[in-house]
Amino acid sequence: MYKSKKGINAFQRYLSVWVMLCMVVGVFIGHFIPVIAPTLEKMQVSGISIPIAILIWIMIYPMMMKVDFQSVKQIGKNPKGLFITWVTNWLIKPFTMYAISYLFLFVLFKSFITPELSKQYLAGAVILGAAPCTAMVFVWSTLTKGNPAYTVVQVATNDLIILLAFVPIVRFLLGISNVTVPYSTLFVSIFLFVVIPLAGGIITRATIIKRKGTNYFENTFIHRFDNATTIGLLLTLIIIFTSQAEVIISNPLHIVLIAVPLIIQTFLIFFIAYGASKLLKLPHEIAAPAGMIGASNFFELAVAVAIALFGTTSHAALATTVGVLTEVPVMLMLVRIANKTKRGF
Repeated sequence: MYKSKKGINAFQRYLSVWVMLCMVVGVFIGHFIPVIAPTLEKMQVSGISIPIAILIWIMIYPMMMKVDFQSVKQIGKNPKGLFITWVTNWLIKPFTMYAISYLFLFVLFKSFITPELSKQYLAGAVILGAAPCTAMVFVWSTLTKGNPAYTVVQVATNDLIILLAFVPIVRFLLGISNVTVPYSTLFVSIFLFVVIPLAGGIITRATIIKRKGTNYFENTFIHRFDNATTIGLLLTLIIIFTSQAEVIISNPLHIVLIAVPLIIQTFLIFFIAYGASKLLKLPHEIAAPAGMIGASNFFELAVAVAIALFGTTSHAALATTVGVLTEVPVMLMLVRIANKTKRGF
């Protein structure tokens, strides 16, 4: 699926570097050209930023095309790995994200962050924790020599579960955090940023494969969108950092403080899924992707939902963006751990 011999292209390998550059560019624009942020803020319909919505579609649509939902038919083959993925992603991960983030933001870091800011950062973390990875997991699976067919089934079923579980989980955890979010806004977000690109991806995939064949689709057609996805993500991040310029300048330490619980959560979830796979005696080619899909996040969806719920200038949106910043270096560390422990499976 990915052209690089090592299974990860230059953009993906240095994603955190690109995010840092976007932060610098965005903060520069927001600080020295202050008219830009309020102008972008006005370009919205029913609280949804039009520029961000377009960019999110550009990012997510190609990802949805990559997933073969026909693979769901193979769900009965070796279901243990799927059960581990589902339980970790939907019954454990969102709640440990809440608990860990609350501990750090409201207790351990309370001297550095006001309660109101902590509430917003926690909201961003919750949204991030309820969105398991659907795209980059293919990269992590490749780097750990995971079973590609089984990884596709794991991703496809998680994409379908998102449609049902994301809204009630986020609504519940935000309610505990005393953050009021109407169901209507959450459902609109899921419809805009999951249902529409999901339907578009399925239709496009089926149409192209029917006309040109699977080989053409996977080796030629899908790669035409690689640059579009990259550009969409980078521009989205620049807009977010432009809106967050003054917050970052006045509280640069907050970026680090937000990152700490997110990183700890990533390691915890990986070892839960990876360890459970070992206990159930699953092969490494299934265990490694099972750990990776839970540890990594669908940060494109998380960013989109945070913006839809709280706005581009919100601290919740900033928290989800920090998740993008920490994603690649932490996941590459977990890839090394998985590869070094392969003999134990």
